Amino acid sequence: RLNARIDDLFVRMSEGLEFVDHAMHEQLESVSEIMPLIGNHVLSSGGKRLRPMLVLLSAELCGYTGSRSVQLGAALELIHTATLLHDDVVDLSMLRRGQPAANVIWGNRRAVLAGDFFYGRSSSMIVEDGSLEILEIFSNTVRMMAEGELIQLQRSFDTNISERQYYQVIDRKSAVLLSAACEIGAVLGDVTRGEVRRVAEFGRALGVAFQVRDDVLDYEADQSKLGKPLCADLLEGKITLPLLLTLKRCTNNERELIASVLKNAARTASSIPDENDPNRDGAGELEVDFTPVLELIERYLGIVDSMRRAEKHAKEAAAAIAAFPDGRAKRSLLDLAQYAVQRDH
Repeated sequence: RLNARIDDLFVRMSEGLEFVDHAMHEQLESVSEIMPLIGNHVLSSGGKRLRPMLVLLSAELCGYTGSRSVQLGAALELIHTATLLHDDVVDLSMLRRGQPAANVIWGNRRAVLAGDFFYGRSSSMIVEDGSLEILEIFSNTVRMMAEGELIQLQRSFDTNISERQYYQVIDRKSAVLLSAACEIGAVLGDVTRGEVRRVAEFGRALGVAFQVRDDVLDYEADQSKLGKPLCADLLEGKITLPLLLTLKRCTNNERELIASVLKNAARTASSIPDENDPNRDGAGELEVDFTPVLELIERYLGIVDSMRRAEKHAKEAAAAIAAFPDGRAKRSLLDLAQYAVQRDH
């Protein structure tokens, strides 16, 4: 029944999201001929448009009915798109949503510059809106996302990463943008500061639940649905919650086994040719046998207990907006909290 409600939600939100898509495509105009090509590629490659949907729903929850939510939702989605372009370069990714990543088609330098272009366009949209409060939310969000990326990169292939450090990364990399989307939507409404904080907390807890589920999917999802190879995060050196819990519970010998597999993964990652290498076409294929690691994660309930955490965070999200009056927007947000942990891609 949840899937049916989510399908109905996307149908209901389709008109607003079409306006968001139109607003984003308007931002692709450039004196550079290649920028619209890259922009159309990344904006047309799919995606749930979760962030603009959260802006629209949070605004509706807080009684706002104007058009500012469309432009602000588009601005946040452009930020998200910019981070994806940069992430694919940093992570040496070959696929994005099942399609060749922009850096594979146009090279790393153009992909990075396209991401910068999106940051600039989204900043202009926020400034044009005219709210200093929303501008402050936006600027803090961009700063924290960059910090999250740096912390994660610093901890790549590090089996000594702590849970605190893991949550520090996902709070900044993922949750902060969903929190910003909800907070900005609430700011548009006629509600108290306390209510704005509660809506923002809903977004943060939703973002954490969403990311933990993402981290689980990296170990168990169907590649055709996920749009990237199984264990892609592990190949990039990301020690996420299922493996982190396993490392806390396994024996010293098993930790050494995991560390040796990660060393092989690090060597594989460092051997991927750059964009100018004539043999680059075969790069990025999974060459590391992660079977021993997957077996240990299953033995020590890494996935099972990670999903329990995701469900806990989804409940925290629901609790954050419990005091709001019942209505269509609130029910939709609660459905999204459930969907965050039940989805298969």
